[in-house]
This record gives sequence, C-alpha cells and structure tokens, in this order.
Amino acid sequence: MLSPDRADLSALSALSTAATDYAIVRRAIAYISEHWRAQPDVDKIAEAAGVSSADLHRLFRRWAGLTPKAFLQALTLDHARALLRESASVLDAAYEVGLSGPGRLHDLFVTHEAMSPGEWKAGGAGLTIQYGFHPSPFGTALVMATPRGLAGLAFADPGEEDAALADMRGRWPKAAYVQDQAATAPLARRVFDPGEWRPDRPLRIVMIGTDFEVRVWETLLGIPMGRATTYSDVAEKVCSRKAARAVGAAVGKNPLCFVVPCHRVIGRSGDLTGYHWGLTRKRAIIGWEAGKVGAG
Repeated sequence: MLSPDRADLSALSALSTAATDYAIVRRAIAYISEHWRAQPDVDKIAEAAGVSSADLHRLFRRWAGLTPKAFLQALTLDHARALLRESASVLDAAYEVGLSGPGRLHDLFVTHEAMSPGEWKAGGAGLTIQYGFHPSPFGTALVMATPRGLAGLAFADPGEEDAALADMRGRWPKAAYVQDQAATAPLARRVFDPGEWRPDRPLRIVMIGTDFEVRVWETLLGIPMGRATTYSDVAEKVCSRKAARAVGAAVGKNPLCFVVPCHRVIGRSGDLTGYHWGLTRKRAIIGWEAGKVGAG
C-alpha cells in the first residue's frame, strides 16, 4: 500500500480528484506563504506544487477565487500595511516586503503607462477623450478616459464645472472630447469606492505629460494612504533635492488628482501649501484618508 505522501505524488499528474486538487493548492499556498518576500513567479510556485503553471492557475482560481499572483500580491500588501502602520518609511516598507521600489507598493492597486513624449508634444492630436461629471466625497469630480485607461481626474465646486473642463482641455488642446457619463461612471466608482480598490483588478491609468512630470507623478504613486512627504523628498527620489521647485510645478500639473496623490505632498515645515483644487479640499481628502486608514 502506498504511503500517504507517495499517494499524493502519484496522483499529482492526473489532477483527477478534489482531494488531489486541494493538495496542490495547499502546497502552492504553503510555498507562497514561506517565500513571498522573494516575490516568486508563477512558474516557481507551480514547480513547488508539482504541476504546470496552467494547471496551477486553473486550480488555484477555482479553489481560492483568485490567481496565484493575486494571492501573492494580497499577502505582500498585508505585510506592507503592517510595516506602514509601524511607521516604516515608504522605501523601507517596499524593500522589506521584497518589492523593487516604493512605486511597486502602489502598483498593487494601480497600474499605469505613460504616453510617449511625441504624443504629449502633439497636444493630444488623434486622441479621443471621454468625460463626465460625477458626485464624489469631495464635490463634483470630472472623470476623463481614453481607451487605454483613466487619463484625467479633477474637482469642481458648484457652478465651476465648465471652468474645470476648460482647465483640463487646455492640457491636451488638440484632443477630441466627447461627453459620455455612462462610459466614465464605472471609473468614478472604481476611484472613490474603497471596496473597489482590489490588487487583483488594478485601476489602469494613463499619464500624459513631459518625461519629468511623469517621473514625478510616478514617484507620488509610492506615497501610501495616510502618509505624507515633502517636495524636496520627492525631488531627491526623482533627481536632486535642488529640483524641489521644479517638482512643485510638476505636482501642481498633476492631471490625475486623488489617484496620483499630490495631496500627500506638503511643505518642509509641515504646511499643506498650495493645491490646484483648493486647500479646503486638500484638507478634506487628507482627513477622509486618515479615517479610512484608522478604520482599517
């Protein structure tokens, strides 16, 4: 009679019974839990479980409701949150959980791409941007989208919707604009409903700006909710602390407010300093986020 261990091994290739399926998933979970810091790829996890990557993906999704990669991300994020609650710096937390840098920490919720310098210089020529106005916790939100993802997010006080749209249109003057509330409504929900902030279904955003501006905005993505940094600290990560003024200008041009968290950048003295959509709104966003972090 085969021993239990040998019986498990002999049944792996067949993948024929629920007990075997569970054994495979259990091995995969055990490997991920032990090696999450090394951020193993799916092939390594599958090898540890004794099956092909395709078989593991199918089985894991059926048993756990998410992919092996999503499970690894969720586990990593859980450890990162614990570190940040203990006041670790963004950079320390990112490296501590095995990520290549602070930007990766936020990428569990947001995935982004940047348009080429040529596309930016063309002023959006050939680009169609859908837009719509939607309620948000911080007043009316102007949501702008392209087929590649969320491209713009701005706020407007009552009666200032046209001004907010004109401000955003001025950034890409040659693009074609189409108002489509139905198309932008799902994005508005994804942005402002924390229940939709899922690492296995990240929000896709498109950054449209100069190379320097995009690098600044990418750095802002590494600031976690409930934390703040200074313009000089952002400048040091981008190039040099001496570029704080240039960084401040790039932060002020951020076309994706709230999602790219320019509101988490403050002056060296701790002052909130300026905010394109108003200091009152900046205080409201910071307070709202503090409440969410405290509740978590």
